[in-house]
Amino acid sequence: MLPSPPTAKRLQLTLAFDSPPKPEEVFAQVFRRLGFKYPVNTFTIAFHPYANLRNTIRLRNQGIQARLSDVAASAPAIVLEALAEVLLASLFRRKPSREARECYMAWTFDPQVRERVDANRRTRGFKLMRPPQGQYYNLEEIFHRLNRDHFQGRLRLPRLGWSAEASLTLLGHHDSAHGTITISRMLDSSSVPLDVVEYLVYHEMLHIVYPVQRRGHRRVIHTREFQEAERRFPNYRPVQQTLKSIVKRSHRQEKRLVRPNRRRVRHVPAAFSH
Repeated sequence: MLPSPPTAKRLQLTLAFDSPPKPEEVFAQVFRRLGFKYPVNTFTIAFHPYANLRNTIRLRNQGIQARLSDVAASAPAIVLEALAEVLLASLFRRKPSREARECYMAWTFDPQVRERVDANRRTRGFKLMRPPQGQYYNLEEIFHRLNRDHFQGRLRLPRLGWSAEASLTLLGHHDSAHGTITISRMLDSSSVPLDVVEYLVYHEMLHIVYPVQRRGHRRVIHTREFQEAERRFPNYRPVQQTLKSIVKRSHRQEKRLVRPNRRRVRHVPAAFSH
């Protein structure tokens, strides 16, 4: 377990360099500014062609290794410093300063940065989906009906499909870069009422109308306007309760299927198994 360093005084982002700094220099100076006492001898920073705006950091052999999205390679020095603070604070279980979080978040919401990120997601990533026509429900038919009744037909048809896996944790997802709406195929079932599937599609359609916003250092996925529009779905509360009941029931069924196998593996000695 990493030691928890004493809380350092919060400073503004004020590193000064005579020329464009190397990422290793930025991370090293931020590490010293934050007052971490853990012995670190080397900093290895690399830019990687991730599909998303992803950044990782780890501690190995008294050295810090970070892999940053290659989109950050052209970021201003102050943004790189803010990102270094956010990652180092996460590594050493400390909360980064509000200045660092807001600086990095503002950069990620810059239109040119968003455009590059979305382009990378389209070229480097992919969406694995099943067709919209499921065994019981057709997502395109549901979209067209909801678009007519709730959005005055203003929304363009995205690529719709059922998920490749029957997920219980991710029931629906809108991907703005790929222009897709995916619904968990766990809900393509005769035991799931139509209005539950319609509600999930409606929820993802609202993400098209009300995209993610920035509020200080936070990303607001479900804005107040989003939530108000969501509550206008017919029978909103009962449908939500039905959906929660379906998920709970599916979790219980999944546990009953998994538990017997775990018992056999745990209690049968390997020498006597066949």
